[in-house]
Amino acid sequence: MTNAAPETSTSRTAADRVARALTEVFAPWVIVVLLPLAVAWRATASIGPALGWGLLVSATSSILPMGVIVWGARTGRWDSHHVRDRAGRFVPFVALIAMSLVGLGLLMLLGAPWLLIALDIAMIVSLFVTGGITVWWKVSMHSAVAAGAVVILAVLFHPVCWVLLLVVAAISWSRVRLGDHTTAQVTIGAIVGAVVGGGLFMALIWS
Repeated sequence: MTNAAPETSTSRTAADRVARALTEVFAPWVIVVLLPLAVAWRATASIGPALGWGLLVSATSSILPMGVIVWGARTGRWDSHHVRDRAGRFVPFVALIAMSLVGLGLLMLLGAPWLLIALDIAMIVSLFVTGGITVWWKVSMHSAVAAGAVVILAVLFHPVCWVLLLVVAAISWSRVRLGDHTTAQVTIGAIVGAVVGGGLFMALIWS
């Protein structure tokens, strides 16, 4: 019986590049820009309203908070735009929750479709839960956001969207590969995202 060949420097580098690409392409802020647009399209079936409502959620739940995070990373307030250091996540979480609450208020004030309001509520509750966990443990936001998005897409569009769980697995692998999370942290993140974010969204739209 022969031993498995050791991993070469070239294979490590290639795997790291793939992991880095997955981490950036499927970063939480990217998913939260695109998901509201998909939900808005499902709610309105019209390009103009879908863009309007979707971008309102995207701006308040992703684009503006990401601006705060990038600013903080560039000024040295936290380690990077992924905020790898758990202790540095408090201010980004607060900014994200505050701006998301503003967005939710605007949706309700302006009479947005219920699907968009339900989405925003589900995302905000997920933030409170993951933020609470982050106080004592570094749960993976990448895995949580991705898993929640898959549940929402599968519920709103077609069961074939469940195949996107393979993408969640790939994202989770990338976070472990890069050394930013443990297997337990990405697993719990995915479970929390699916159960809290996806589950609450289902409960809201089916109630």
